[in-house]
Formats: sequence, structure tokens, C-alpha cells
Amino acid sequence: MASNTMMILRCIPMWILLLFPLFATAQPVPAQPPGANLEVSLVTFGPGTELWERFGHNAIQITDRANGAQRLYNYGMFDFAQKDFFLNFARGRMLYRIDVTDPADEFPQYRAEGRWIVEQQLNLTPTQRLALSDYLAWNARPENAQYRYDYFTANCATRVRDALDKALDGAIHAQLIAPSRGFTYRMDALRLMRPQPVLMVLMDAGLGPFADTRLSYWAESFVPMEFMRYLRDVKVRDASGALVPLVARETVIEPGHLPEPPEYPSEWVWQALAVGVLSGLGLLALARARERAWARVAFSTTASLIDFVCGIAGLALIGLWTLTDHVAAWHNENIALLDPLCLLLVPAWIASVRARWQPSRFVKATSILVAFLAAFEFFLKIYPSFPQDNRFWIALLLPIHVALAASVNWRRA
Repeated sequence: MASNTMMILRCIPMWILLLFPLFATAQPVPAQPPGANLEVSLVTFGPGTELWERFGHNAIQITDRANGAQRLYNYGMFDFAQKDFFLNFARGRMLYRIDVTDPADEFPQYRAEGRWIVEQQLNLTPTQRLALSDYLAWNARPENAQYRYDYFTANCATRVRDALDKALDGAIHAQLIAPSRGFTYRMDALRLMRPQPVLMVLMDAGLGPFADTRLSYWAESFVPMEFMRYLRDVKVRDASGALVPLVARETVIEPGHLPEPPEYPSEWVWQALAVGVLSGLGLLALARARERAWARVAFSTTASLIDFVCGIAGLALIGLWTLTDHVAAWHNENIALLDPLCLLLVPAWIASVRARWQPSRFVKATSILVAFLAAFEFFLKIYPSFPQDNRFWIALLLPIHVALAASVNWRRA
């Protein structure tokens, strides 16, 4: 009997442990704050081979860890079939829109194009993640999706930058608005367009002084790759108030195989000067040898073509300034070099093929005026009020305009 009692007493602790959960008060599991299940990433795509891909691209990825759903918010969507697309493009009134896609559908397209893909997971608080997700969902509604596009100030990268900065209460802007590496819109545009030199030169001719503003890191974030790079140095406060890097983790999803764009734009001023001087000397030599038929034909053809191209280009620059919303093309000083007055000289150059041709006073005066305006543009470069970097065009065209003026004003009797 005593032994049975002892066995019962020894089992009491075990019974207590087994029965304790039945009597213990259940402890509630702490509820996660709204947005804790979300993950925010900046996804950047390297430059492609098409014209509209040269500047690269980026988008915001929202991942819901609760169900694994992923949404890629892309601000760079346009449609050639849009009503009056090309007219709006010419007038600088392009309408782009935000779109929402699945990264699993988007990434293979960039891989197939040979473009690299980098994901930067961002350190946002749950409240910030939820606010950003709600804003992007609102922005992606059909009635809110469209926006006025601008190459430099309202493109896919700046819209992404602004959305992230809004969620962070201006923390990105506050840290990127002051630093600068001295680049301009022109410098970034020309280096990124370097693989297509003809379009690069045309873009350089069409950009006015707006494009030569020295950019802060914030402004230079119009280039997606630069925004990705500058974001690495941004610090934010986490939920506990501690200062942490905004970029929590950076992952190369696809290394890509296309060549990287150059770090700096090409400097072709000396090459342009050599071409301009040699062309001018050639025109003078042809003008002095005009007693020979071949020299007259060569001079007439070359001078007519040069001034026709310059004149038409000048009219185009005036049109961009006065008739469009392409702000980056306004006040273009190249109008003094690609001078519409050149068109007034084309009939004279065509007539110069005749052996007995003599230039009129009008032709002499107009050619001197064209050369003077080109030279005046050269002297304006000493004044900081004229910041446009058009050294290439001065070096190329000033010698030619001077040579054409000399060919009709200092002829041999």
C-alpha cells in the first residue's frame, strides 16, 4: 500500500505538466502592423539597343510575402498606336502611363534583349511600404495612369524616384539635392547615345542651354542607372528610429551581355575644328579656281548643300523653340550657326556654276552677316549668361561660314 502511495506521489509532477495547458491562460499572438507583409524593391534594367532603350529603365516591385504575389509598377509605357502619337511627340506633348505587370512576365523580355537586371530591396518601415503600395495602386487606375512625359524631368526614372521619396517623406530629395559630380543633361544624353552617333549629333544640335545646367544627384537621377547608384548612399530611419542604409540588399538578377555605355561623353571639338578648317580652305581653293568648270561645279554643289542644310536646320530649331513644348530645345544658340539666313544664299551658290556669274551686293552682305553671327556666337562663350556648350558646332561651322563670305567678298578681278 505504501509503495502504491509513493508511486502516485511521484507521478503528480508529471500530471501537473500534462494538465497545465488545459488551465493556463492562452497568450495572444502579437498582430503584425499593416504593411509588414510587404517588401519593396527598386528594379533597374540596363540600356538596350533601341533608341528608347538607350537610357535604361527602372520600376518598383511590390512583393506580398503573405501570398507570394509580386507586382511591377512601370512608368515607362507608351503606345505608337495612341491617337496623334507622332504629332504629340513632335510638339513635345507626349502622354506616357504607368502599368502593372508580373515580374515573371517582364524579366524574360529583358534577358532576351541582353540587358542586365539589378534588384535593390529597400529598408522601408511597414507604414511606408503600405503607403507606397496604396499610392502606386491608386496611380495605376485608368483615370490616373497617364502623365505628361519629359525626357529629363518626367520620365520613368524620375516618377519612380518621386514615388519613393514621397513614401519616405522627402528623405531621398534631402540627401541628393546638394551633391553633384558636375554632369549636365547634355553630357549624360550624349554618352548614352554614343552607340548611335548620327542621332547623338542631331540631339546635340537640338539641345539648348537648359541641357547644360549642372545637375545634382537628384536631377541626374533621370538616368535610371545613376539613380540606382546614388540610392546606395541614402540613409533612412527604421521603425526603431535607428539610421540604416536605404538599400538593404542588392541582387544581380541578370548580368546581361550588352556593352556598357561610356562613363563620359566624347570630346570631338578638335576633330570638328579640323573638319571645319579643311572644308573652309577647300571652298576657298575652289572659289579661286572657278575658271575651271569642275571647280565651279564642285563649289556650287558644296556651298549650296551646306547652306541648304544649315538653313533648314535653323528653321527646325526656331520651330522647336516657338512651336513646341520641348523646353530643352528653347533659346538654342545654334540658330546663330545653323542660320536660316543661309537659305537666302542658296540661289546664288547654285548660280555660281556659271562662268560669268558675279555675286550681288545682297549676296555679299548676307554672307558677311552669316559669318558675323557665327563669330559673335564664338565671342559670347566668354559670358556666363550664355552657358550652352556648342563648342562642337562653333568649331565646325564658323570656318565654313567665314570661307563662304570670303569667297564672294575677296574675289580676284
